[in-house]
Amino acid sequence: MTETPAALREAHHADVSGGWLRPAVFGAMDGLVTNIALIAGVGGGGVSPRSIVLTGTAGLVAGAISMGLGEYTSVRSANEQIAAEVAKERRELERHPEAEARELAEAWVARGLPRDLARQVADAIRHNPEEALRVHVREELGVDPDEQPSPWAAAISSLLCFSVGALVPLLTYLLGFDNLWLALGVGGVGLFVAGAVVARFTNRPWWSGGLRQLLLGAAAAAATYLVGALIGVQAGG
Repeated sequence: MTETPAALREAHHADVSGGWLRPAVFGAMDGLVTNIALIAGVGGGGVSPRSIVLTGTAGLVAGAISMGLGEYTSVRSANEQIAAEVAKERRELERHPEAEARELAEAWVARGLPRDLARQVADAIRHNPEEALRVHVREELGVDPDEQPSPWAAAISSLLCFSVGALVPLLTYLLGFDNLWLALGVGGVGLFVAGAVVARFTNRPWWSGGLRQLLLGAAAAAATYLVGALIGVQAGG
C-alpha cells in the first residue's frame, strides 16, 4: 500500500496556534501540584479534615481565578505588542518599500537562496501589500500576524483545567474519606495520568511523561508536608 505524503494531506500537523493547549496543560498541572502540595502542607501540620477541605477549596477557587486572569492578561498583552510591531512594519513598507524589499532579499540570501532569485521574489511580493506585510512579519518577528492565540481561549482553558486538577486531591475528602495519604495517593495518580496524556501530544513515551510529572509533584508535596509538620510541632510545643 502506497503511503500518502504528509504534505498532500489536508492536516498533518497539530494546531499549535490556537492558544489553548499550553494554558490547559499548565493549568491542569498547576492545579494538581498546587493543591496536592497545599493539602500535604496543612495535613502535615495536623489540622482537621474539615480544615483541609476548606483550604483545598479556597486554593482551587483562588488559583483558578488567578490562572484565568493571568493567562488572559498575558496573551492579550503579547498580542497587543505584536500588533504594534505589525503596524510599525506596515508603515515602513508604505514609506520605504524598496529598502524593505532589499532587506527581505538579503535575509533569503543569507539562508542560501541565489541573490537574483531572492530579489526577484522580494520584488514580486512587494506589489501585494498585505502578503508583503505577512512575509516581512514572519521573517523579522517570527510570528504569523493572522494566527495569534485567543486570550479568551487561554483564560477559559486555564481556569477550567486548573479547577479540574485542583479538585482531584480533594475527591477522597469530599467522598467522606478522612485519610491524608489516600488523598495524596489519588493526587499522585492524577499527576501520572496528566503527564501521560500530555506526552501523547508530544510523541514522548506515556510512561516517561507520567513518571516525570509524578516525581515533580511528589517533591513539592514532600517539601510542604515537612514544612507543615515542622510548624505544627513548633506550634504544639
